[in-house]
Amino acid sequence: MLQRLFIWVEIPVSNMERAKTFYGWIFRMDMQSMPIGDDEYAFFPVQEQYNGGALVKGPHRKPSVDGVTIYLDGSPDLAIILSRVPEAGGQVIMEKTNTGNNAGYLGMFLDSEGNRIGLQHL
Repeated sequence: MLQRLFIWVEIPVSNMERAKTFYGWIFRMDMQSMPIGDDEYAFFPVQEQYNGGALVKGPHRKPSVDGVTIYLDGSPDLAIILSRVPEAGGQVIMEKTNTGNNAGYLGMFLDSEGNRIGLQHL
């Protein structure tokens, strides 16, 4: 069994400032930016070295509602995070939903760039 399967996520954006404002507002955080090659990155502030990700704007990055769905940590109550989504420029597409003891609560939204993003809280 693997210790970790997923260690990094990149969320494509077309407007970095708008996306940073969106995620900063709903998660109440600041993101540090830096260029890497032809791409611009804004990093999610996390404590664990192998559990991170970034917003990425670049010539080969395209936001999409039809791509892979990632689930971000919705702790301590993903309903609070979802309540901030419309004001930040996104759309809630699944309210906080109890999925049972094993998966806990899930929710889903479209971010300011058009990506489908999930939230989970066990």
